[in-house]
Amino acid sequence: MSHCVCNDGEPRRRSHPVAGDVAVAVLFVLLDTATTLAGASWWPARPDMLAWVLLGVQAAACASLAVRRFAPFTVVAVLGGFTLLVTLLISPAGVLTPEPGAKLWAPFSTVVAAFGPLFYRKDRSSRRSAYLALALLAAVVARPWEPSFTVITIGVLRTTVGPLLGLYFDARRRLVMALTERAERAERERHLLAEQARTEERARLAGEMHDVVTHRVSLMALQAGALRMTAQDEATAQAAEDLRAGSCQALEELRDLVGILRTVPEGDRTPSVEGLRALVEESDAVGVPTEFTEVGDPELVSPVVGRTCYRIVREALTNVRKHAPGARVAVRIEYGQSRVRLTIRNGPPAGRPSSMLTGTGSGLGIPYLRQRMELVHGTLRAGRSEDGGFDVEAVLPAYVPTAEPAV
Repeated sequence: MSHCVCNDGEPRRRSHPVAGDVAVAVLFVLLDTATTLAGASWWPARPDMLAWVLLGVQAAACASLAVRRFAPFTVVAVLGGFTLLVTLLISPAGVLTPEPGAKLWAPFSTVVAAFGPLFYRKDRSSRRSAYLALALLAAVVARPWEPSFTVITIGVLRTTVGPLLGLYFDARRRLVMALTERAERAERERHLLAEQARTEERARLAGEMHDVVTHRVSLMALQAGALRMTAQDEATAQAAEDLRAGSCQALEELRDLVGILRTVPEGDRTPSVEGLRALVEESDAVGVPTEFTEVGDPELVSPVVGRTCYRIVREALTNVRKHAPGARVAVRIEYGQSRVRLTIRNGPPAGRPSSMLTGTGSGLGIPYLRQRMELVHGTLRAGRSEDGGFDVEAVLPAYVPTAEPAV
């Protein structure tokens, strides 16, 4: 099987945000610890064992910012719960007495925590839940049951700056995605227009060549015929006849050639996604057990993308038959509104591959598919799996505009 692993750098892109979240968490643990010890929050004038334990609990709560990207509601709940605990210990429990002055008991980490529910939510329908969680957090931080203009104002500001930034960056992110998709579609349409212009130019040049060359060669044939009729000796007449016959043959060949050039290509006859099941059945028939899973609506796929998916599956199954005899294969295709994900995985071979079969390929199957993927702005990854098998994964845009009818 061809070995071609496309290193798209995805692991690195995933590790950077996590490292950044951990760094932010450490920074706010140090900041809140320092400001608390400086008396800017709930720290008492004479700290006892309870105060030191609460300081450790606060550090742990602030450290939860490290997972704000994956569990934003949990981080809000942890920091809000800690703030509520400190508030209850101060009043009505009275077991904790902070230094005098109107202060917030909530750590500064709540500013970053309030950013998460709106910006990192995975489900767009959870916006109402995010607003509810932030409203509860604002109530706990601002303590409206203890009226204080300074505390309420700062508390509300602290819990609304993050959500407002979250809404702004979320809207900006969706705008950038929409503009990127529009630019990619415009680029694909530009390629199609250029291809259409090349076809039209080819037909025009073929017509001009036919008119010019046919005119001249026809004159040659007529002049050769006249020379044959007026020749004084047999050798000249024979030479004129050969010239006339050659001119007529050239005209016939030129007509065939120009006909080919003038003909608009009939298009790619490769089947689309509706032919995938037939490929799987062919593999089963020749002894390669293949499982086929189809998720979503195939009607979402444009013709070019469908044929590309067919070629990928065909190449992958051919490679399995050559290089992994007896291996089980799983083919899965997922149709989305904007993306199509195709996965072909085979296990380790059950026997030794035939040298006659492995020697028949050119080794250019996967590289050729990568070139086609670049034309449709898709990505392709292929390489050995940990169990000794082979994985092929492709992600393609669902829509690539063509002049053909949709599948």
